[in-house]
Parts: sequence; C-alpha cells; structure tokens
Amino acid sequence: MSLKWVDVQEIAIQLAEAHPDVDPLSVNFVKLRDLVMALPEFDDIPDRGGEKVLEAIQGLWIEEAD
Repeated sequence: MSLKWVDVQEIAIQLAEAHPDVDPLSVNFVKLRDLVMALPEFDDIPDRGGEKVLEAIQGLWIEEAD
C-alpha cells in the first residue's frame, strides 16, 4: 500500500507511531512535509501537499498523540 496526500488519517497514525516523542504542535509545515515524505510507504508528488492538507494531517496527528 502506498500513501498519498489524501490519506491524511493514515499519515497521522504513521507519524504518531514513527515519532512518539515529537509534539505535533511544535512541528512547522516545512518539517511536517519532510516527515510525511520520509514515511516508508509515502509515494506522491511533493507539491500536492499544500497548507490545507498539512493542517489536516497535523490536526489528526495531535489527536493520535493524545
């Protein structure tokens, strides 16, 4: 299975699992974009990860981290 930008829930879950010691609120969008693209299953065009998508991922990651 490959992850795309639209898979915001699964991306948030994988970020929470891969970075349990990171506070999602402390991650800026540039860093968040890099973390998403570094996920092993991520396979999408980098430019598709706009601000709205990153906001959604960050919000869900915050929920997952609680």
